[in-house]
Amino acid sequence: MRLYIYEHCPFCLRTRMIAGFKNLPIQYSIIMEGDSETPIHLVGKKVVVPILQKSDGQYMTESLDIVKYLDDLSPPYYAQGEVNTEIEAWIKKNSSLIFRLIVPRFTQSDFKEISTPEARQAFIERETASFGDLKQLYENSEPDIHAMNTSLTEIDSLIEHHEEMNITDFMIFPWLRSLSIVEGLIFPSHTKRYMNRIATAAKVNLLFDQAR
Repeated sequence: MRLYIYEHCPFCLRTRMIAGFKNLPIQYSIIMEGDSETPIHLVGKKVVVPILQKSDGQYMTESLDIVKYLDDLSPPYYAQGEVNTEIEAWIKKNSSLIFRLIVPRFTQSDFKEISTPEARQAFIERETASFGDLKQLYENSEPDIHAMNTSLTEIDSLIEHHEEMNITDFMIFPWLRSLSIVEGLIFPSHTKRYMNRIATAAKVNLLFDQAR
């Protein structure tokens, strides 16, 4: 099986998590930013990741569908149960704030999909169309960092009581991992331990080394 992904993408990370948890023999292909031909060839859509090529050669899209497909292949199972409603509500409340913080930093960082000047420029143009002036967002992010630090204290009490791995992890961890690229954020103790535990189990990296 093969997964077509972006390294920075929180939704792609969901599929990398289940592959890591289950030690699946997945091959990864990075789609470069600005490359519309590959996804169109695979699934008929211009910008869509992740894409799973299954063992039978067929393709799947939609991150949670891929997660559940891979999880159902064999035990042990990780993406089961119901999403913790309080954690889900936290994500919804903070989604705009999270994007304002992570997007301008993603465009400045080191990911394979933006490893050429052309790909990085394509990424900047795509994200600017969605979020506006990225330089201004980055330079004026102090109030958002302060607000996010307050919100991280709220999630910490929820994370403290979330012990059994289930579908909730595929909702919250990708956003916490994305936020680890933001210099100045303070991750409380339970949240930091949770992030390290899931990253280790999933065999994925956190982004503290690229924080800016």
